[in-house]
Amino acid sequence: MKVGILGGTNLAKTLGKKFLEAGLDVVFGVRSDFNTELPEWKILNKFYNRLCPYESAIIQADFVLICCEDQYLPAICESLQGVDLDDKIIIDCTNKLESLNLSSSNTLKIQNAVPNAVLFKAFNNLGLDYPEEDVLGFVKETYFCGNSINHKKQVKRLIELIGYKAIYAGMLENAILLEAFYHLSQEIRRNRENNDHYHFKLIAV
Repeated sequence: MKVGILGGTNLAKTLGKKFLEAGLDVVFGVRSDFNTELPEWKILNKFYNRLCPYESAIIQADFVLICCEDQYLPAICESLQGVDLDDKIIIDCTNKLESLNLSSSNTLKIQNAVPNAVLFKAFNNLGLDYPEEDVLGFVKETYFCGNSINHKKQVKRLIELIGYKAIYAGMLENAILLEAFYHLSQEIRRNRENNDHYHFKLIAV
């Protein structure tokens, strides 16, 4: 099983390291102008030879995690359209930051670009700067949603493989709710006097 992670963000790098430590084969897809000489990325490329263009990473992977900034999503969608996605699971890990209009979420953009792909959303509660927003490692769960019941267990196992509790949140239409949770946490932070980060935890009573 091979994981392809698209984007040059802290989240991409951190999830990639976790999957590598868990024994999975990982490839990172980055844009053509990405600075591969940045220290941690240079080390990843030197020891694992794992940095390549988006399309190459998608072709190689069984699971494709999208961990990019908003402005690079169109290029990733174009790369997704250019390859055979049969037997691949796409996981959107992003939150649309350019607008709080959740009716046009990143997940919807990806779904519109590749309507026949197996698409899930997960890990977006961590944020693209993770783990800088959780330096002590308190966040141990992530919510995920998607329409393919046949692939639900595979996504759950992938999440749990790197130590997170996987909480299923229903069909892909609920991706906007998962993004809303992230934006709410950011609003809480902005309206507090301290500079702490805030996360949600599911509690059954």
